[in-house]
Amino acid sequence: MSLPERSITVLIAALGGEGGGVMADWLIQAATASGFPAQATSIPGVAQRTGATTYYLEIFPAQRGALGGREPVMALTPSPGNVDVMVASELLEAGRALQNGYVTPDRTTLVASTHRIYATIEKMQMADGRFPQERVMSAAQQLARRAVLFDMRRLAEESGTVINAVLFGAMAGSGALPLAREACEAAIRQAGRGAQASLRGFAAGYDIAAGARAAPAPAPRPLPPEAREIVELGAARLRDYQGEAYAALFRERLASLGEADAALVGETARALALWMSYEDIIRVADLKTRRSRFARVRREAGAQDGEPVTVIDHLKPGVEELASLLPPALGRRLAAWAERRGKLDAFNVGMRVRTSGVAGYLLVRSLAWLKPWRPRSYRYAEEQALIERWLAAVRAAAPRDTGLALEIAACAGLLKGYGETHRRGKASFLAILDALIEHPATDDPAAQAGAIRQAREAALADPEQQALARTLGRPVTWLRPAKNR
Repeated sequence: MSLPERSITVLIAALGGEGGGVMADWLIQAATASGFPAQATSIPGVAQRTGATTYYLEIFPAQRGALGGREPVMALTPSPGNVDVMVASELLEAGRALQNGYVTPDRTTLVASTHRIYATIEKMQMADGRFPQERVMSAAQQLARRAVLFDMRRLAEESGTVINAVLFGAMAGSGALPLAREACEAAIRQAGRGAQASLRGFAAGYDIAAGARAAPAPAPRPLPPEAREIVELGAARLRDYQGEAYAALFRERLASLGEADAALVGETARALALWMSYEDIIRVADLKTRRSRFARVRREAGAQDGEPVTVIDHLKPGVEELASLLPPALGRRLAAWAERRGKLDAFNVGMRVRTSGVAGYLLVRSLAWLKPWRPRSYRYAEEQALIERWLAAVRAAAPRDTGLALEIAACAGLLKGYGETHRRGKASFLAILDALIEHPATDDPAAQAGAIRQAREAALADPEQQALARTLGRPVTWLRPAKNR
């Protein structure tokens, strides 16, 4: 019977408190119980994040009984190009292993968690000093024979255990070790305390590495500190506007910016929160019938306790407001009919509603109660589609030039108000989007950013849009209301 020519080599890089030593013990116990000669050594790191503690193991994949009393000779330290399984408990440690030559395409299975614990050198930078995660991920896929990469810390937290259990499961599930699953689980059980939680983490890592379940979706990246307050305020505004799911959509849209500049994230968050909470008749009715609003009116009027205050609100709903509340197909047809005939403001009904009285309050409040219907309405569909178009332009510009992406993000400020004011702003926004953002006349990001800024300032300075038309070199079309006859 021929014996293997060499041992299987395993190198583990783990940070302090992550149970790297325990994981090495599990491996040795599982190998010994399986009848394989095994050996482990460790090199302590300098500190909790300046360097990892590394554990080097060798397992000879042949039963002792087949060796005839002989013992394999094993090394005490790893050497570049001679590692079969490289394990990293954090992504930058995987990057160190790649850089040091411990991962090779003809031999190495790389098992690493994709979460980040930032190194001291990353935190010392005046600007964003984080190492680009995409570079490590790309290099891992190119340099490893097989790369098993997912957020193992997240799975450990969900399982109520430490990341070492998930890493151990991913190693076993990858098929790179000559160890049966049962032997690995038996080694964990021998530890006694916390074994059940560790077994849950082991199973989660094993199943993902073996292909029995999908890896968890990447968690949203941490927000830059400079933008965090703006994002939190925006999320609170949208939670009040439409609920928790709408605030979550806001966060997802911001997360799609990836590793964007902090200033860009903040500016996009501010503009996006305002745009997503656009003023419609539902929002107006909600704000006009809030208890805080009546308390403010009493305070501004100087009313004493028990002194009556009458509040009369002037409303003027019309075709546009009605169309905005209809289902998209019906609302689109009604709005198109009114636009063709210049009737968007022709049928507005002036109303004086005493919202401080029961009847008037209930009338206006009934419109606010339509909030659950808003996501099914024509106006909502139109706004969300335009938001996605704008965000796509910001995302596309961000890798090219932050200044250009900021100018595109700022264009959302043209959309404000309601009625005629909103139609003017939307026409200006669409004109700039089409002429300068989606179909620019230049490939130079700085020149394109300057053109967008000039056009936006022209649109804001001249409500009649003549200045914008001169800047773009084309007319800007918007729907003027028909004169009342």
